[in-house]
This record gives sequence, structure tokens and C-alpha cells, in this order.
Amino acid sequence: MGRLEKGDGLTLIPDPPMEEAPRVWVHLATGEPVGYLPTEIGDWLAPWLLQGGGARARVLRVSGPDTPSWRRLLVEVACREP
Repeated sequence: MGRLEKGDGLTLIPDPPMEEAPRVWVHLATGEPVGYLPTEIGDWLAPWLLQGGGARARVLRVSGPDTPSWRRLLVEVACREP
């Protein structure tokens, strides 16, 4: 995660609506995928985005390789009305 820094903006992209349990993917500004948001967030955020809601994300913290991979990136997500 050396290419990410605190404050970096991220793009959130939901899976297509035909997915049974759509995830919300996190991408760098360049379009490169970083991973996806936890299911607890994606379960409500994906439908929100697919129905026209908006959201922005930014990096709050990037931890090193001594941290489990699923905890290395802390992201803030802020929703806005459609």
C-alpha cells in the first residue's frame, strides 16, 4: 500500500445490479482496484449507489506489512443525497 497516503481520494464502484450480493469496490484515482469495502458496508452502500446515491471516500490511515491485510487501509466514506 505504499502508493496510498493519508488524505488520498478514492473512487467507489458498486458491482452491477444483477449481482445477488453486490460489493462496493475501492479504486485509486487512476482506476486501479485496491479491494472492496467490508460486507457490512457494501450491503447497504451498493444499493444506495445503484439507486443514484453518491459517496466519496478518502484514506484515513495506511498501515504497514506488520498489520493484517484486511486492516491495513482505513477509509472514510461519506454519503450524499442523490
